[in-house]
Amino acid sequence: MRHLRRILILPVAAAVLFVGAACGGDDDGDVPSNAVAVIGDQTVTKADFDRLLNQARSSYKESKRKFPQPGTEEYVQLRDQIVSYLVQRAQFAEEAEKRDIEVGDQQVDKRLDQLVQQFFDGNKKRYEKQLKDNGVTEDQVRSDIEAQLIQEKLFEDVTKDVKVSDAEARKYYGENTEQYQTPAQRDIRHILVKKNQQALATNLAAQLRSGASFPNLARKHSQDPGSKKQGGRLEISKGQTVAPFDKVAFSIARNKISDPVKTQFGWHVIEALSAVKPAKTTPFKQVKEAIRQQLLQTKKNEKSSSYVEDLKKSDDVSYQVGFAPRKTATETTSDQ
Repeated sequence: MRHLRRILILPVAAAVLFVGAACGGDDDGDVPSNAVAVIGDQTVTKADFDRLLNQARSSYKESKRKFPQPGTEEYVQLRDQIVSYLVQRAQFAEEAEKRDIEVGDQQVDKRLDQLVQQFFDGNKKRYEKQLKDNGVTEDQVRSDIEAQLIQEKLFEDVTKDVKVSDAEARKYYGENTEQYQTPAQRDIRHILVKKNQQALATNLAAQLRSGASFPNLARKHSQDPGSKKQGGRLEISKGQTVAPFDKVAFSIARNKISDPVKTQFGWHVIEALSAVKPAKTTPFKQVKEAIRQQLLQTKKNEKSSSYVEDLKKSDDVSYQVGFAPRKTATETTSDQ
C-alpha cells in the first residue's frame, strides 16, 4: 500500500513542484452535477474527488486513525485540500495547453516503468496486484503521472529564462565566505580524568614527561569514551572544542605535554602531535558552479511561486455548490 501511495499523487501528501492552494471563483449552479469545478476547458469530476477521498480514507485506516465525519472541521479541511489540489492540477493543464506543452504516452510509459522499477523492483505483477488490491486502475495511475509530468514541464517553461550571472555568484560568495572556510586543525591526544582528580592529572602529566606511554595511560585512566580506545588520539578543529581546551590545544608546541587543563568535563592532559594546520578558504573558482546552481534553483522556485500566486488569484474557477474551498484570513483581508 505504501508503495502505491508513492506512485499516486495524493493531495494530502503530494510532492508537486508548484505549491499553493487554488482559490478564486465561487459556487456556481451551472457546474455539471457530476463535476466539482470547471476551469476553462478543464473539468474536475466528482469521480476524481471521490477517488482521492477514498485514498485518504484508506490512509487514515492504515495509520489507525479515525476518518473525520462529514461536517467536522477536520473533514472540511481535508475536502478543501483535495478540491484545491484537483483545481490546481486542472489549472496547470489549462496553462500547459496555452503554452503548447504536451505529454505523450511514451513519456508516461517511461516514468511508470521508472516507478515500478523503484518501488516494485521492476516486478510488474506485484505492481498490478497492488493496484487491484486497492481498487486503483492503471488509467488512474497514468492520469496522475501525466499530471505530474505536465507540472514539471510547466515549471521548466515558466523558469526557462532564469539566469544567474557571475557577478551574482561572486556577491553571494563574498557575503557568505564563512561557508567556504575550513578552520585550523591539529592532531592531538589527551587524557580526561574526573573533576575531583586534579592530583591524578598532575601525576599523569609528570609520568608522560618522564617517558611513559601516552596510549597506555589514556586507555587506563581516560574518561573520554570517544578517544580512550585510540590511546587518546583526536583530530580537532579550532573553535569546535570547549574554550579552555581549545586555547591550550592550539597553543602548545608540537610534542609537548600540557599542564592539566580544567573544563566543565574534568581535567585534561594534552599532547600536541602535529603542527597546526592553518585555516583556509576554498577559492571562488572551485565553488562557483555549485553557488550558481544553488542560486538558480532559488530563483526558479521564487518565480514559480509567484506564478502560482497569480493563478490563485484567477477568478475563472467555477465550483459546484458546497465545494468552493474556504478563503484564509489573509485572503479575506486582501479582498477588502
